[in-house]
Amino acid sequence: MENSDSESDNDIKNENQPEEIDVTPEEREKIKQEISTMSFEELQKLKQQIGTKVYNETIFGVHRQPKTNFKRLNKNRPREMSSKRRINIRNEITQLKKQPTFRDPRFDPLCGTFNEESFRENYKFLYDMKQKEYKQLERELEMTEDVEERRKIKYLKQRLGNQIREHEKLEKEKRKIQEEKQEIRTKLRKGEKPVFKKKSEKKLEGLIEKYEELKKSNKLQKHIEKKSKKLAAKFKKSE
Repeated sequence: MENSDSESDNDIKNENQPEEIDVTPEEREKIKQEISTMSFEELQKLKQQIGTKVYNETIFGVHRQPKTNFKRLNKNRPREMSSKRRINIRNEITQLKKQPTFRDPRFDPLCGTFNEESFRENYKFLYDMKQKEYKQLERELEMTEDVEERRKIKYLKQRLGNQIREHEKLEKEKRKIQEEKQEIRTKLRKGEKPVFKKKSEKKLEGLIEKYEELKKSNKLQKHIEKKSKKLAAKFKKSE
């Protein structure tokens, strides 16, 4: 079955190629003499008539290599192939091409370890930019009279204000932790017993500080009202 398929393929190839004519050495010499006086167009026509291989043998003295037919000694054996067969380099390169790997820098050891202090210092300019943008939005809000535009500016201003306040809150907490650690180290150096505060104590201190700040900025009453509404809504849902 495989032999019949290969024979049919060869027949198709032979149909597409011009038929090559066997020429004797005497005829070949005669052709050489005639070719020397022919034009390029005539040479192309001759090439089509006698075939490319015969033409090349005549002009360049290239001898035809005997065609080797690889046959199976046993039908169960694989077909033998020539080792001189050209390799398609393009296909080889495509197969060897590496697939792109996607990495998450947060979990990739090649990206190094995360240093929070360095990160905060390197990207400190973003906080400064947000503060400038917040002031710019305040100015735009004062100058704008269009209702829709004012609504958009108010939304952006509120969102940016929340980000700035959150950043300041985190920075304050970090400074407080550093101060506590420094205090513990100082006491240990002096030979004194350090005091380790409980989470409940730290939470209470944080609430006291928050209420003190709200009182100074005259926002305590507003904060209490907001909390009361939130608790009332929560209580209503639970009923």
